Amino acid sequence: MPAAAHRGRRLRFAAWLRKNAERYLLIAAQQRVAQRHGFAAPTPRRTPKDRFFLVVFVPVYRRLPWGLRQAVLQRMPGSHRRTWEPRERTPLGPAV
Repeated sequence: MPAAAHRGRRLRFAAWLRKNAERYLLIAAQQRVAQRHGFAAPTPRRTPKDRFFLVVFVPVYRRLPWGLRQAVLQRMPGSHRRTWEPRERTPLGPAV
């Protein structure tokens, strides 16, 4: 497999994982908050994917120490790895 195709596949997987992780972490947080305040929580569909993310992924993700989470995120391709470039400009004059 050419390197570009392999990289493209990794990017697609990382984007898919990021999209689903965000979605199911949000659903789980909404369920937790609703339960805490005595309200009915939103109920997601009950597909195998839903069960995997809500029963396996979310609890495992929550139990990971922040340092490990950060290390995993830094190794995944995607926009979260972008850093801010320092702006190079000279001061225009006094601030006051």
